Amino acid sequence: MASAALRNPKVTVVGAGNVGATLAQRIAYRNLAHVVLIDIIEGRPQGLALDLRESQPIEPGSYSITGTNDYADTANSDVVVVTAGLPRKPGMSRDDLVQTNGKIVIDVVRRAIAVSPQARFIIVTNPLDVMAYLAWRVSDLPSHRVMGMAGILDSARFRSFIAEALRVPAQDVQTMVLGGHGDLMVPLLSHTTVSGIPVEQLLEAAALERLVERTRNGGAEVVNHLKTGGAFYAPAASAAVMVEAIVRDRARLLPLSAHLDGQYGLSDVFLGVPCRLGCAGIEAILELQLADREQSALAASARSVQQTLQAALPLLERHPAVA
Repeated sequence: MASAALRNPKVTVVGAGNVGATLAQRIAYRNLAHVVLIDIIEGRPQGLALDLRESQPIEPGSYSITGTNDYADTANSDVVVVTAGLPRKPGMSRDDLVQTNGKIVIDVVRRAIAVSPQARFIIVTNPLDVMAYLAWRVSDLPSHRVMGMAGILDSARFRSFIAEALRVPAQDVQTMVLGGHGDLMVPLLSHTTVSGIPVEQLLEAAALERLVERTRNGGAEVVNHLKTGGAFYAPAASAAVMVEAIVRDRARLLPLSAHLDGQYGLSDVFLGVPCRLGCAGIEAILELQLADREQSALAASARSVQQTLQAALPLLERHPAVA
């Protein structure tokens, strides 16, 4: 696999909603790559791109920023980040979006890969693990080039909640959240520390369980406050970490939704696991030593993802893989 940072990288962000627009801003302000923001709504990506370009004298960057409705403008992208899809509303689960967003993701991936056959795909659209599976199948790409953004976001939420409970900086908290991006995600208490101290020595079991549940419902908590739409600052920041790891070949160890082929005893499912992410995409899947309860929880999370996937698989019959 490649092991060098990309030269003159180009990143396409599909979907000019809150997540996509914020991600485009982060990529531009961190001077990571040329950015193409694409959406089906005429004028919206063009206006956002113009606004971002006008901020460059204040937040300098050397790469171009383009807004478009035409996939031809996304040609030869090194990374394609898919944020397009309907957001959750109060009372909805991520899985409630499977049919509508499944059609959107399949169409987006087909259009994007037709002009960027060498791209790595990062899926942000919910239900994320199922959407990543659909993207992989319809693209017919090797699995290391298709991944979902979830574990970074879920881990960041867990870190934030622990830091708040202990009144310490969030940067002092290290943890990892695995499993599906849903109600059965698996925060790894056995791998959670605060400045090297196991968190179970700092918080009582009942308090930790409350933080685990809050993490699992972290997206819904934001949705319930906003009423319309969902979280976008933290998801965009999480996707930006992945983009940077690829275009600058950081070889970061990060929790991503990746296709499993026997790892952790699970197969043919996209699930959040620790991965090495670099220029080639997912360069390795790391198998951690899990506590028995964590391994059981991971298997239960996988079964939940596979159950939701069954409702989405007929979409692939109507939209076969790219030839």
